Amino acid sequence: MATAVIGVGNIGKTVAGHLATGGEPVVLAADSASSAEAAAEDVGSGASATSVGDAIAGADAVIFAVWFDVMKELIAQHTDLLAGKVVIDPSNAVGPDEKGGFAPTLPDGVSAGSVIAGLLRDGAHFVKAFGTLSAPSLASAANQTPRVALFYCTDDYAAATAVQRLMRAAGFDPVNAGGLDQASRIEMFGDLHEFGGLDGKLLNADEARAAVTQPGSGER
Repeated sequence: MATAVIGVGNIGKTVAGHLATGGEPVVLAADSASSAEAAAEDVGSGASATSVGDAIAGADAVIFAVWFDVMKELIAQHTDLLAGKVVIDPSNAVGPDEKGGFAPTLPDGVSAGSVIAGLLRDGAHFVKAFGTLSAPSLASAANQTPRVALFYCTDDYAAATAVQRLMRAAGFDPVNAGGLDQASRIEMFGDLHEFGGLDGKLLNADEARAAVTQPGSGER
């Protein structure tokens, strides 16, 4: 079965391209059918486009490459379809601040991953992943030697198995940063995020595993 990529912005299109290059069939969907079709054409072989509902229904894994608030809305709309699916969340709960940058939009102690996981019904397999690098880094760092690491967090074995396969197909080494209670470490401003404690540094798998064992922020 295919991996559904919902959202065809910089992250969604980049991930879809890497997966297709790695031999994974991908189905792209967006609020604009024409945008999804154009993105599928750009990705090329191994990619197709359809509606959001049909993409979810026909996939075994779903990557929601959309803004945090949009992801919440899409999950509410398609809750039943997500039963039994691996749900992959790269979102960051951030918004513009008064200094022209970004700031967290959730209270201290609450991660975007915990909020999204709480919206899913039993039977969905949730994993926080594909959100630790910026779109430019994600685009340029695939299939380097040594491979760049991507972190993921989950409490679900099926989700871990699926996201490891997808990360490897996309040209990265998967590194487990812990369970969902560690999700804020791999979200923006967390100690394992490019725009956080890593301060723009890309890690290989050995460096990433070493970073996981260092004292982190836990939940924000």
